[in-house]
This record gives sequence, C-alpha cells and structure tokens, in this order.
Amino acid sequence: MEGPMSMASSSEHAPQPMLKRILIACIGNIFLGDDGFGVEVAQRLMSRQYPESVQVVDFGIRGMDLAYAMLGDYNMLVLVDAIPRGGSPGTLYLIEPDLSGMTPEKGVEAGRVALDNHSMDPVKVFAYARTLGAKPMHTLLVGCEPSPMSDDYTEMQMGLSEPVQAAVDEAVKMIDSLVEQSLARSDIVY
Repeated sequence: MEGPMSMASSSEHAPQPMLKRILIACIGNIFLGDDGFGVEVAQRLMSRQYPESVQVVDFGIRGMDLAYAMLGDYNMLVLVDAIPRGGSPGTLYLIEPDLSGMTPEKGVEAGRVALDNHSMDPVKVFAYARTLGAKPMHTLLVGCEPSPMSDDYTEMQMGLSEPVQAAVDEAVKMIDSLVEQSLARSDIVY
C-alpha cells in the first residue's frame, strides 16, 4: 500500500512575483522656509491611498533614521527635498543621482563628522547607510528649487514661499506617477 498522497496545488510551488517595495523619504527643516518642501510634500502624500508596499516617511532632519530605514528591503527610494540648482524658485527636478561612489569607507567618515542632529546631508546619509549594510537601490530625487534665503540665518522662516508652495501639488503628481510606473513595470531590475 502506498503512503498518503500530497494534495498541494501547483500554485503553492509556483514562484511568487517579487513585491516591489518603495520608500518615499521626505526631508527638510520647517524652520528654514523653503527647506521644508519635503515635509510639506510628505503631509500631502500621507493622505494618499498607496499599496502597502509603498511607505511615505517624513524624516525631517533625522538623517540617522533615514540611514537605518535604508536597511529595509526596499527596491526603490524616492527622496523629496529642496535642492538649489540655480533655477527659478518652484522649479521641480527629477534627478537620478550617481551613487556608485558611495562606499562603506566614505560612510565611516560621514559617521564621524557629520550626521548632525540639526540638519541632513543626504550624500553623507547614503554613505553612512552603506556602512551599516544598506544595499544599493534604484534612487530618484524629486527636488524643488527654493527661493533665496535671507542672509540672516539666525531668523527662522516658517512656511514655504509662494512659488515653492505652488510646486507642492505638482510634486505630488510627479511622485504618484513614479510610483505607478514603478509598480507596473516588471522589466526594471533593482
């Protein structure tokens, strides 16, 4: 007499599609005027209905938190920040940064000198995250050109300037599109 037969369906043994996980990391300092762009975008994005595989986080100026979050099993990182590039205030940029030079050695140096509790340098955060063991992931930066700040850095400037505030809705649309495209494409190798 033969032993019990396995009744496992073929779907139990079929390879499962890899779930794409996306981290939308919004950064900025709300006390420095337009530097709070990423924080404002985060507030808007948190009311969106994204799939569970998409996480929106307002990191503010918490670089250490971002570095540790990058240890998660994400396939894609969308960083949202104010970025001065010389354009008109409110201009949006979509940048794919070259992170190939991020080595653990640079992260050790970043960890020593500059993971400041009062500001965030994304390049140093990336380098430090690599030191911690973060895997390279597809990274995009949604940036907004800030208005020039006052030369008096002791004065807090709450709120966004008019052109940067006007760019927030467009940034949200851009991010929605990036998420939709990324989740729909199966040919992207992360």
